Amino acid sequence: GIICESGIYKNNGYLMVSCNGGLNQMRAAICDMVTVARYLNVTLIVPELDKTSFWADPSEFRDIFDVDYFIASLRDEVRILKELPPRLKKRVEQGYLRSMPPVSWSDISYYHNQILPMIKKYKVLHLNKTDARLANNGLPMEIQKLRCRVNFDALRFTPEIEELGRRVVQILRQNGPFVVLHLRYEMDMLAFSGCTHGCSNEEAEELTRMRYAYPWWKEKVIDSKAKRKDGLCPLTPEEIAMVLKALDIDRHYQIYIAAGEIYGGQRRMAALTSAYPNVVRKETLLPSGLRFFQNHSSQMAALDYMVSLESDVFIPTYDGNMAKVVEGHRRIV
Repeated sequence: GIICESGIYKNNGYLMVSCNGGLNQMRAAICDMVTVARYLNVTLIVPELDKTSFWADPSEFRDIFDVDYFIASLRDEVRILKELPPRLKKRVEQGYLRSMPPVSWSDISYYHNQILPMIKKYKVLHLNKTDARLANNGLPMEIQKLRCRVNFDALRFTPEIEELGRRVVQILRQNGPFVVLHLRYEMDMLAFSGCTHGCSNEEAEELTRMRYAYPWWKEKVIDSKAKRKDGLCPLTPEEIAMVLKALDIDRHYQIYIAAGEIYGGQRRMAALTSAYPNVVRKETLLPSGLRFFQNHSSQMAALDYMVSLESDVFIPTYDGNMAKVVEGHRRIV
């Protein structure tokens, strides 16, 4: 909220938010929700992260980000609390909570005209979807600056993740230049995009079944060939091997794979690993250091994010959330 000259926050109510999606989608959403809270003069409760998506990561905000730094670094802009004041918390626990998804790609006037009156009426409002709920363009420069400040300063990873990230970068640097390849060729990407080029018939059927198994994924019937023709599919591992050669990337450079498990495993990675023998991953560089991070995909993604920022070259194979956020962050640093 706005700080008055007396140093007291003007508070119009409380905003709770539940982020949805993977780490970088949630990261972008947190930037948006801090901005919304600031412009509505409401108190933001530390965002809740998605635990029910495909990744099923049980991590809380404090497991990934330095929550105290997040709150302190933004205190001149917006009031952020770890939880609701006791009286309101009790009301919420008793089931008195208005919950809703905001309209996608809205500008700030939507939040002023539609959301703020509800916060004033109910005292607490819960936004249960946060992906792309604030427009990217056509917003006042102050809003864009605050989004950047949240993303590139306030959202600092926990000291444990930062330390592990530094160790990975140090190991890579000792062995010369390294390229980070955000190889977005995991099962969820292929299932939800419908891109099955290079997959066997059995794999294509498995990916289709998975897409139908997730009720929140609206697009069910997908023509893989048409999608690929429109340029909407991620590059395959075989294609990225050709791209690296075309870019004249030295075959002895380390190629760090920033991704989860590649669909099709070694069979699909063969062209890349034969062209570039020094393909590495966080799991191979720090086999024992990652045991606490296993089954915590967002914490693993945070490590990949840190390594991506420090790399000599960053190459995404798909123009998704991580590609956009990392590219912006690399320009700042």
